Amino acid sequence: MSQKWTEADVPDQSGRVAVITGSNTGLGFQTARVLAARGAKVVLAVRNLDKGNAAAAQILGLVPRADVSVQPLDLGSLQSVRTAASELKSAYPRIDLLINNGGVMYPPKQTTKDGFELQFGTNHLGHFALTGLLLENLLGVEGSRVVVVASIAHNIRAGIHFDDLQWERSYNRVSAYGQSKLANLMFAYELQRRLAAASASTIAVAAHPGISNTELMRHVPGSNLPGYNAIAGLFTNSPAVGALASLRAATDPGVKGGQYYGPNGFRELRGYPVLVGSSRQSHDQDVQRRLWTVSEELTGVTFPV
Repeated sequence: MSQKWTEADVPDQSGRVAVITGSNTGLGFQTARVLAARGAKVVLAVRNLDKGNAAAAQILGLVPRADVSVQPLDLGSLQSVRTAASELKSAYPRIDLLINNGGVMYPPKQTTKDGFELQFGTNHLGHFALTGLLLENLLGVEGSRVVVVASIAHNIRAGIHFDDLQWERSYNRVSAYGQSKLANLMFAYELQRRLAAASASTIAVAAHPGISNTELMRHVPGSNLPGYNAIAGLFTNSPAVGALASLRAATDPGVKGGQYYGPNGFRELRGYPVLVGSSRQSHDQDVQRRLWTVSEELTGVTFPV
């Protein structure tokens, strides 16, 4: 492996099936592009079918031999999640990689179709439900992994507000995003503990891109001003570099369950992926278990581990 872990370090993925949420643009698209180039059968699980088909066509233009398909999935609708999971389980009895990448960041106060605060409902609950419904197709597959894409924001004004999970009393979009990303990490850690206890072949791993200038940033104040992209480019990872943490978590043979990968630069804002740490509160097992129980209750999904 090179000192700087890059696309060139992704091993051959021939024969593997990778399901990637939110993969029509940004980090998810770059993750899909590299995995397809390495021989994986890639499924773009996306909310907008037209954008998903356009992304698949773009990958095929870059990688003519790519095996890429599109699966409709709206993480903000539990019905959509259940439908997508049923179709994926039928189409792909063996799933090697589930990369929970999709999400929203800093939107105005909104709710999902099921009435959950949009960021918590999409970023955490949608992925929690999808993983639980697909896990049977990963269990027993040697080397299979669930990769949860978190964020450095998990430690910025963040906590799991069990007394107001849906931000009904007041809404702070930064804190709500932080809660959803902290929930992502706690889910990954608790899932890994359960997989290990079941002696499963599957592992759960987390990753974060640092700060990456993608479509996810569209609600950041000032992002629509002239020159924003040029200035942001000085302080952020490109989507291709930002995706490397997810790719390493998904494919590096040395990765172990429960690990967390992120950029090696200043404050993990940018750079190449290395093993990193997360906040003390993210490792609170009592809160992890409570969040798991609440997530089961809210989604109606239970796990086979």
